[in-house]
Amino acid sequence: MSLKPLPSARQLSYLIALVEAGHFGRAAKTCNVTQSTLSAGLKELEATLGVTLIERTRRQVVVTPLGRMIAARGREAIRYLEDLVDLAQAGRGELAGPLNLGVIPTIAPYVLPRLVTETERTFPKLKLFVREEQTAPTLARLRKGELDLALIALPYDTDGLDVAEIGEEDMVVCMPANHPLAARKTVRESDLADVPLLLLEGGHCLRDHALAACRLSDRALKEVFQSTSLPTLVSMVAGGLGLTLLPRMAVARELAGRTDLVVRPIEKYHPMRTIALCWRAAAAQGENYARLAKAWADAKITDKN
Repeated sequence: MSLKPLPSARQLSYLIALVEAGHFGRAAKTCNVTQSTLSAGLKELEATLGVTLIERTRRQVVVTPLGRMIAARGREAIRYLEDLVDLAQAGRGELAGPLNLGVIPTIAPYVLPRLVTETERTFPKLKLFVREEQTAPTLARLRKGELDLALIALPYDTDGLDVAEIGEEDMVVCMPANHPLAARKTVRESDLADVPLLLLEGGHCLRDHALAACRLSDRALKEVFQSTSLPTLVSMVAGGLGLTLLPRMAVARELAGRTDLVVRPIEKYHPMRTIALCWRAAAAQGENYARLAKAWADAKITDKN
């Protein structure tokens, strides 16, 4: 059986890098090769396929529409090749080598130290590379194959993904120590409809979890400030601008050494968010990822501090 001439993963990676960077020099840097090596590899790819993928002039380089289509298919081809390697490793029953993990910002600072320590102890051949980003772009990268795993908070749409729960936690109300509500052991949900609230901006899943925790909608919310980070929210609370809701895992870090702030649970209703590890349903390493999730769950990396 004769095979068609096939492009190499290296050649395809050069084309993908050029499409993404839009510049030979930047693409070469991304691929960790010289510009001449990149250019030669792309010419080899064009010769193998018998088409023009790149229009070259003295002033600019333009990837043709066909070149962009082939780059998109090339991403899929490389992902399948990576899955093939993962399948071979899975066949040896080990989880080893580099692993790209996406973690959302409202989890990352509070669990990563314990997570990395537990991973090194349980899977010493595994090397984690962590990317911190909001849930939507993190899951988009996971589905495209740019990440192997994602550590997120549920509820969230995880259609097409395998999900393993790591742990769950409640959310608490953070307020100045001299606030009238601080005199209580718990805060009623109705109290939160009458006070200025400080929340993360749209796009952070914790915002939705916080609103669900106090059973408020955006319309019923008396919101005075939006932030991109929990530390900023805590600082604004300390400044007397309002109250905020924090996941329990963030309390020890964000309120460390502070006597001007306190937290109180919400009365009767115990709002929870579930921390979960996700991966593509067809991932060859699925069984090993489940083992990793169990190790993290058993180590209680999400336990409140």
